[in-house]
Parts: sequence; structure tokens; C-alpha cells
Amino acid sequence: MSSPTLSELAQEHLLEKLDVFKVKGRDKRGRNVLLIIGKHFPARMISSDVLKKYLEEQIYPKLGEKPFSVVYIHTDVQRSENFPGISFLRSIYDAIPTNVKDNLEAVYFLHPGLQARLFLATFGRLFFNGGLYSKLKYVSRLEFLWEHVRRPEIKVPEFVHDHDDELEYRPMMDYGLESDHPRVYSEPPSMDPISVYSMRCIA
Repeated sequence: MSSPTLSELAQEHLLEKLDVFKVKGRDKRGRNVLLIIGKHFPARMISSDVLKKYLEEQIYPKLGEKPFSVVYIHTDVQRSENFPGISFLRSIYDAIPTNVKDNLEAVYFLHPGLQARLFLATFGRLFFNGGLYSKLKYVSRLEFLWEHVRRPEIKVPEFVHDHDDELEYRPMMDYGLESDHPRVYSEPPSMDPISVYSMRCIA
């Protein structure tokens, strides 16, 4: 990843403007929720030092000293635009204060996709401690997210709803087995309901 060309102040303003990180709402256990929208993260324009500073000054204080959960929205994330690299992620993780790591009790990973699952299965235990990795919960649909998070208190972008609707018609997209280019269906394609149920069970 190339070095950011924006000043540190401009990078901070960009993070604030794009609303990548937001402490908003609670889950079903009453814990605060840190909402992270992956598609909004401008990986090519933000340095790890600026992100560490932003988190320390703007996000961690809002979490307080209480248990919390993370809702990470992976919908429409592009590796070339939104993925900062393994060393970047490890640097951010290592800089998280111990009390914040200890208070994190669950990470709900929405719309993971096959590549994200393979990456975490391969590198998750190597780059993040076992305690954090064990808190990771894959969520394939919004309807399952609402089983854990208080829906009226969490607002997700419209593109997340659109992607979720498309997955209902094309469940194989969950596993990277079908192109995700938009298509137009005059009616929902027929599919064996037992097959759909089986695929959801392994999502």
C-alpha cells in the first residue's frame, strides 16, 4: 500500500466524515456497540499512526470501562480500496489498550464472504490472540444480526440492505462461487428449499 499523501489532520477529518467507526446502540445483552463499516475505510489514504491516534482520542473513550461488542460490516469491501494490509492490521491490534481488549466480548462479522473466511481461518490465530479470535461470530444475513443486536438502535447503510436482499436470491454468493455483478430477475429463481436451508447452516 502506498503512503498516504494527505496531512495527518486531513486524514483525521476524512475518518470523521466517512463515519467508519461509530459507538452507537446496544446489543441484546445491553453492551455498547462499536459499529465499523469496512466499505467506508479509505485504506490507501490513512496511515496506521493516524488511525491509532483517532481510535485513542475519538473511539476508546466512548466505550468507557464497560464490556462492549463490535459489529463489523464487510459488505462490498474491496481489497484494493479498503484492505490496509496484514502488517497494518497487526499494528493497530497491538496498539489497542489491554482494558479495551479485555472488555471486548463479541465481534459480529456481517457478510464475510469466502475470501474473508479463508483469510481469518489462515491468519486469525497467528495475528490475533486466541481470546479475540474465539469472540468472532460470522453473520450471513441482517436478520441473524438482529438476533444479537437491538435493531432500532443500529442504523446500517442502504447498500447493506440491498446486498442482503440480493443474497436471498443468490445464496451461492456467500461462498464466492458466483459473480457478484448485478443481475435483473423477473422473478426469484427457483431453488430447493432444503438446499437453501443446508447452505445457511454452514454459513
